[in-house]
Amino acid sequence: MVKKKKVKKPVKKRKIQTNKKVVKKKKVKIKYGRLFLFLVILFLVFYLFINIFKFNITNIYIKGNKIYTDQQIIDLAKINNYPSTFKALSLVIEKNLESDIYIKKAVVKKRFLTKVYIEIEENKPLFYNETKHKTVLSNQKETDDIFMVPTLVNYVPDSIYANLIKKMLIIDDEILKRISEIKYDPTDVDEERFLFTMNDGNYVYINLYKMSKINSYIDIIEKVDNKKGILNLDAGDHFTILKK
Repeated sequence: MVKKKKVKKPVKKRKIQTNKKVVKKKKVKIKYGRLFLFLVILFLVFYLFINIFKFNITNIYIKGNKIYTDQQIIDLAKINNYPSTFKALSLVIEKNLESDIYIKKAVVKKRFLTKVYIEIEENKPLFYNETKHKTVLSNQKETDDIFMVPTLVNYVPDSIYANLIKKMLIIDDEILKRISEIKYDPTDVDEERFLFTMNDGNYVYINLYKMSKINSYIDIIEKVDNKKGILNLDAGDHFTILKK
């Protein structure tokens, strides 16, 4: 017998799958318009940064000052050379002004960068203390400077003195100018009584509790035909005409 040869079947080749992805390269297009715009903006920012300190103060407006002139305020604020508005910050100007004894508060505002507006609240002089040879200010500080203010001619106890300063703040400026002298003149029933000698020759008795009544002085005197006498505002609110 003849043996048959076994025919080998062809082996099928398996496809090997890979996880590799084909990366397509994208061509980047340079957008020259946007690049140019970016460079222009960058240049403007750089230019402004370089020139920002060249914006100098051009105008200065001041109100509320009576003790100092406008020029003195400008000198105290240290802006007399009209410096850069960014170097002379509002807070710095306020600090410079408030370091002065006569300036209680300063408010500084800027408009359009170069215009400076300064509003002053002063520590105004109230009276001259003859026993201390000092002018007393509204914040209770004292100075050697002399002003056209009433003169306190005698000693006042400390407990009443501080209150006197506070009550003097109530008096209108126009009335304060009409007071020549202040004398502490207490009684057994009123330890806060004072005598004001007025520039027009009248006398006014008043106490600290009723100090606001002195602001009606002009109206009261006009009602008595501007005659000379003693006005009692501490009690009774009556006017006694002085005999010639």
